[in-house]
Amino acid sequence: MTSSVFNSERLLFTPVTPQTDAIPLIFAFPNEYTVGITSLGYQVVWATLAMRDDLQVSRLFTDTQESLPRQPEILGFSVSWELDYVNIFNILESLDIPLRAGERTESHPLVFGGGPVLTANPEPFADFFDVILLGDGEYLLGNFIDAYKEVRNAKRTVKLKRLSQVPGIYIPSLYHVEYFSDDGEIKSIHPIDADIPAVIQKQTYRGNTLSASTVVTEKAAWENIFMVEVVRSCPEMCRFCLASYLTLPFRTASLENSLIPVIEQGLKVTNRLGLLGASVTQHPEFMDLLDYIMQPKYDDVRLSVASVRTNTVTEKLAQTLAKRDTRSLTIAVESGSQKLREIINKKLANEEIIQAGINSKAGGLSSLKLYGMVGIPGEESEDLEATVTMMKAVKKAAPGLRLTLGCSTFVPKSHTPFQWFGVNKQSEKRLKFLQKNLKSHGVDFRPESYNWSVIQALLSRGDRRLSSLLELTRGFGDSVGSYKRAFKELKGKIPNLDFYVYSNWSTEQILPWNHLQGPLPQSTLIKHLTEAMGHFRSGAEIISIHK
Repeated sequence: MTSSVFNSERLLFTPVTPQTDAIPLIFAFPNEYTVGITSLGYQVVWATLAMRDDLQVSRLFTDTQESLPRQPEILGFSVSWELDYVNIFNILESLDIPLRAGERTESHPLVFGGGPVLTANPEPFADFFDVILLGDGEYLLGNFIDAYKEVRNAKRTVKLKRLSQVPGIYIPSLYHVEYFSDDGEIKSIHPIDADIPAVIQKQTYRGNTLSASTVVTEKAAWENIFMVEVVRSCPEMCRFCLASYLTLPFRTASLENSLIPVIEQGLKVTNRLGLLGASVTQHPEFMDLLDYIMQPKYDDVRLSVASVRTNTVTEKLAQTLAKRDTRSLTIAVESGSQKLREIINKKLANEEIIQAGINSKAGGLSSLKLYGMVGIPGEESEDLEATVTMMKAVKKAAPGLRLTLGCSTFVPKSHTPFQWFGVNKQSEKRLKFLQKNLKSHGVDFRPESYNWSVIQALLSRGDRRLSSLLELTRGFGDSVGSYKRAFKELKGKIPNLDFYVYSNWSTEQILPWNHLQGPLPQSTLIKHLTEAMGHFRSGAEIISIHK
C-alpha cells in the first residue's frame, strides 16, 4: 500500500538529495494519509524540510509511512485536530519512545509539534512534547533546524536550553507551573532558570506570498485539489474567533507576484482549485482573481471557495462560481439575532443575509450553507427564535435554493476576548429547539455534536494537569463518558470538568497560556470583552467575570 499511495503524488517542488551526514527526521501527521495530505500546513512544512539537504526526511501517517530511519534525531507532528492526541500516543509507542518528555533519554529523538491546536493552547499536551513551535512556520521552522544543528552533538538538556532562546520555540519542561491546590486555579507560571525567556511570543509571518499546495494527489480527501491560501487571518474579529484573533494581522497574498503565478503552476497538474482563507472574498483584488480564473483556457477548472463574507455574495460572484462547477457557497452568520451579532462584533444585518440567498439563487447556485452557533454569551430564548425567523425569511426570498444551517456550540478559545466564558449548559437543548423548528420549514439543520464541543472546550481551556486524564481516557475509548470516568478516577488530583468547561473565569486569574503571548495583549482582549458585555441585557455574566 505504501508505495502506491506515494506513487500517486505529483510534486510541485523538487526534494533535494540529502548530504551524507544529514539529520534523520520523521515528520508525522497523527491521522490517515488521506486526511494528512489534504492539510495545507502539513504539505508546506514537509516540502520546506524536504528542500533542505541537511535533513533526511521521512513521512509517517497512521496507516502508511515512507521508510523510516533506525535512529531518528527529530520526530515532528503537525497537529490540526485536538482528538488526534490518541494517535500521537500510538505513534510514539510504535517507535519505542516514552509518551512523556520527562522520561526520554539521550537515545530518544527530540519530539516537536506545531500547528493550530498547539499554537492556540499547548498546555494539555505539554508533557508529551520536548519542543513546541508557536505560530507561523515560514521562518520559525528554519530557525529551529539551524539552532538544533549548533547543538546537534550536545546533551539533551543543552539542546533544549539552546532551542528555548529561539523566538517562538517553547520548551514546556523549562517552565514550572504552581497551583493554589491540586484541583484549584493556577498560582504562577515561571521559567526554571533566569536565562529562559519568561514569555514566548507566537511568530507571525508578514510576507505577501502565502501557502500553496506542494503536492496534488487523487488519494487526498479532496481528490486532486490544488489549494491556495488567498488570505491569512480575518479582519472581522468576531469576539469568539480563534481563526481571527490568534492569527492577526489580516494578510493578503499579492495577486500579480504570488497568486497568479502559483495558480498557473498548479493548474498545469490538475483542474481542481481550492481558494482557502477565513474570509477569501475580502481579498482587495478578489474579483480580479476570479476574472483571471474565468479565462476560456480554464473552462474545465472546478473551483471550490472556503467560507465567504455574507455581504460579498453578489450575483456576479455566484454566477462566476456556478460557471466553474461550484454548486454551493458557505457563509458564517452565527445568529439571526441582531443583539447577539453586536455582542460578538459580527458586522452584519439580516437584510444582507437574505440578499446573499437571493443573489446565490439568481447567480445559478443550487445551495447555500449558513454557519450558526448556540450558547453565545448573552444569548436568550428570543435570540434562537430570531434565527428561525431569519432562516424562514431566506427560504421565502429564494425559493428552490437548498438551505443548510450548520450549527455548533460556543466553545471558549484562548487568545480571544471570550476565553473567560464557559460553555452554556443550555446549549444542547438549544440545538434541539432549532432542529425541531427548522425541520418543519424545509431547512436542512446539521448540528455539531454537543458532546464533542464539551471535549473541545476541555482541551481548549485545559492546563498541564490534563496529561494524566488524556493518558487515562485513551484506555476508556473515545466518548464523553470516558472523560467523565477519568475525572472520577482523578478526583481531588485535578480540577473537575465544570472548572474547565462550564465556569466563567475571572479576568484576574492566571490562564494556562499566560506565558504564551498571542498577537494582542491581555489588556486589549479585556477591552474587547467589556465592549461585548455592553450589549448584554442582564448583568449576571458581567459580575462573574469581572471579579
